[in-house]
Amino acid sequence: MQLQDVLVIGSGIAGLSYALKVASKNPEAKITIVTKANEEETNTKYAQGGVAVVSDFEKDSFKKHIDDTLRAGDGLCSLDAVEVVVKEAPERIAEIIEWGVRFDKNHEGIYDLGREGGHTENRIVHHKDITGWEIERALLEAIKNHPNIKILTHHFVVDLITEHHLGKKHHSDKITSYGAYILDLKSQKVERHLSKITLLATGGVGHVYKNTTNPIIATGDGIGLANRAKASVSGMQFIQFHPTAFYSEFDGQLFLISEAVRGFGAKLRTKDGELFMHKYDSREELASRDIVARAIDNEMKLKGDDYVYIDCRHLDKKKFLEHFPNIYDKCKSEGYDMFTELVPVVPASHYLCGGIDVNLNGKTSIKNLFAVGECTNTGLHGANRLASNSLLEAMVFGHRAAEKTLSKLNKNNFSIYKFIFPEWNSEGMKIQEELVLISYLRKQLQAMMSELVGIVRSDSRLKIAQQRIIEIEKMVKEIYNFSVISTKLLELRNLVEVAQLIINQSVSQKENKGTFYNKDIQ
Repeated sequence: MQLQDVLVIGSGIAGLSYALKVASKNPEAKITIVTKANEEETNTKYAQGGVAVVSDFEKDSFKKHIDDTLRAGDGLCSLDAVEVVVKEAPERIAEIIEWGVRFDKNHEGIYDLGREGGHTENRIVHHKDITGWEIERALLEAIKNHPNIKILTHHFVVDLITEHHLGKKHHSDKITSYGAYILDLKSQKVERHLSKITLLATGGVGHVYKNTTNPIIATGDGIGLANRAKASVSGMQFIQFHPTAFYSEFDGQLFLISEAVRGFGAKLRTKDGELFMHKYDSREELASRDIVARAIDNEMKLKGDDYVYIDCRHLDKKKFLEHFPNIYDKCKSEGYDMFTELVPVVPASHYLCGGIDVNLNGKTSIKNLFAVGECTNTGLHGANRLASNSLLEAMVFGHRAAEKTLSKLNKNNFSIYKFIFPEWNSEGMKIQEELVLISYLRKQLQAMMSELVGIVRSDSRLKIAQQRIIEIEKMVKEIYNFSVISTKLLELRNLVEVAQLIINQSVSQKENKGTFYNKDIQ
């Protein structure tokens, strides 16, 4: 059994910035960060474009950033959340710069501001085309200065500890989080980790689909944990597909060709070389992601093609390489020179706009449980996230959740917990000698979601998906109830929970908004 004041599940920008804030203001607090992979393997690491923040108040303004966010969210944003994030952004950016994050500047020493789809001004601060990697690097370095923070790598959270582990029924308004049962992937033992406060910062759900820009760890674990604990979860029908992932014949994580490349002037062409975005939106390639992704999807279906092209041949080579060296190198390694050849791209699952419901302080519907980052529904994104608002959201809500946590820490006395909650019991469980069934069910789930619950949905597809997910869930539960747990099994269990939420909330959605499009809705 482990006791800590704060348990942080996830080691991306949300979890790390929150932990740093709590640790610096309360050096006595014992903080444990848990991650199922290496500490740097997070969604944050793969964020290319940058962070949206108003810094040039002559050309830009908070109002413009707010309006752009509301427009992208298609009427479903929370105005309070949008105003909080946009107006607190400069302070949070200054803070991470102080922690060691380096953003690119021009020859005049002013931040080199990029522009992406949906933005009316240049306001994206970035570090070349690996902004997320730079932020992750700096935050992990800063963590080392706080001896009261411990990072446990290769630890997988099985379930949150709540009253139901005492055999009590859940009442949604009376549930309290007391920590989590966590599997040490090296020792294969499950331990109780009791905590006064628990934070979910587990990132996205990309691998519920066949193709995604997310790393292999993005299996919706935090949402699965929260949903099983009966936390409120909403907006799961709003999945943002990035329009331009590098096309591959193989399923899994696809390399992202940043939206900033289109902001830089790249054009989209069909396989036969024709421009097409003018047919869908007056902003053409700078339209919001949902519009561009649906346009590409439609062109591919009309022509029976597997991909379209992104055209960078006309762009300034020197400036392009200054901004996107890694994207250029990756495409070159795959056999495509972006200055002489068209590069094949395809939409891929990229970002979840909904998630665990939280208030403006990152508080969930469960007592002493906070959540921050992509696994949450703060109201900022509405039906569609504006490009480069996500890292910003994690920083702002990470700060707010930390402030609230600090005020609650001294009030919580949890020493009695250790006498109440039982140890994990795996007696009678069998080790799965063959993992082929788990792999098979995962592929079945991903194929179903990609084909029936993708960019464009329909009533008939969703009805079939509802029936199919019940069958898959039944098989996964049967395996889980009689097997020694493993990473593959726990991830599949969470993916099933996520898929059910996406399907059921898609059925309930009766209006086409943002990233959600059902062709049967008029």
